[in-house]
Amino acid sequence: MTEAELASMIDHTFLKAAGEPDAIEKLCEEARTYKFACAMVNPCEVKHAAKLLEGSGVRVGTVIDFPLGQGGLPQKIFAASAAIGDGARDVDYVIDIRMLKSAAVDAAIRHQLENELTAMNTLAKNADAGIVTKLIIECCYLGDSEKVLACNLAKKAGFSFVKTSTGFGTGGATVEDVKLMRDTVGPEMGVKAAGGIRTLRDALAMIDAGANRLGCSAGASILAELRGNHNEAH
Repeated sequence: MTEAELASMIDHTFLKAAGEPDAIEKLCEEARTYKFACAMVNPCEVKHAAKLLEGSGVRVGTVIDFPLGQGGLPQKIFAASAAIGDGARDVDYVIDIRMLKSAAVDAAIRHQLENELTAMNTLAKNADAGIVTKLIIECCYLGDSEKVLACNLAKKAGFSFVKTSTGFGTGGATVEDVKLMRDTVGPEMGVKAAGGIRTLRDALAMIDAGANRLGCSAGASILAELRGNHNEAH
């Protein structure tokens, strides 16, 4: 795999509650330099990031109702609409895990969740057909049958990707979860692995398992590690 190929699969991410004053500037500079797929920032930083990345070809992404997913549909719709207006072109929604668990055993709640996910995805796609939507499932809190249900609901609602984790739960991406998600959604839908991907070995393991997008803050160091391996090979 080349550096460019790997970079095109990485959502370069800064979603921390605190950091250096120039964290977003650094993130966007690295995203522009390495041509990452996306610079992923919190909603309040979208407009600034979009300005920094204007003309670069790098997309700006954000997270909605992060990290718990329990703000309710009106809040998710409002937040997504505002973020898209500010320049977000990747929109990662967090599913309500408690609602999902209820949906696994209650058909009426499952139908309600189906409608909510469809509304969330439709809002983004109606705003701009090129917007990429991802549903964050937070696998660390779920059993396999619940993960499969979430993936099937995301697919039915028309989401572009399913995503393993926020990175703020009790665990991040695992090879097993990525394989399960890929097996569930099939080849035509995206699978994003996120949370705990810090090394080239981590990244390649997720890709081998079926991920075609990686969410991580260590993108630059992962590419440096790949470059070092290539240099040693020659």
